[in-house]
Amino acid sequence: MIMAKKKELSPSRIHIRNKRATHDFLVIDTYTAGIVLTGTEIKSIRAGKVSLVDTFCYIHDGEMWMKNCYIAEYEHGSYNNHATRRDRKLLLNRKEIRNLQNETKAPGFSIVPLHMFLNEKGLAKVDIALCRGKKEFDKRATLKEKQDKREMDRVRKVSY
Repeated sequence: MIMAKKKELSPSRIHIRNKRATHDFLVIDTYTAGIVLTGTEIKSIRAGKVSLVDTFCYIHDGEMWMKNCYIAEYEHGSYNNHATRRDRKLLLNRKEIRNLQNETKAPGFSIVPLHMFLNEKGLAKVDIALCRGKKEFDKRATLKEKQDKREMDRVRKVSY
């Protein structure tokens, strides 16, 4: 009797980052949320055809929604293909949604997705963050700090 081997799940290589978010916003708090997707959407995500640029989250009727996330149409999908920029529901606990709703009532705060990935089980997840917008001088200061850190690391490597 021949037994089939169980497939080992390898860590996913799908990691889509929103680089613009860390440049434009100061991250206050982060949460990990699941996403409600259709079959062709998850196949496009596994192919890595996703963009989080200009994506934001909002709360409507006690539910968290992600707006303006681009997931390309699945190339082998037929008439069942999805809309590329539709609103997608995020799965969070009621308590987390309530906390985020209270925090975003203050002016200048928003909820922005930072990172989309597939977990060990193959489920799509999004790291979202409560953020406050940066001013132009904050952005310059952040860039200066990064340059200084990079320069210090370079000098340390040379001195060894």
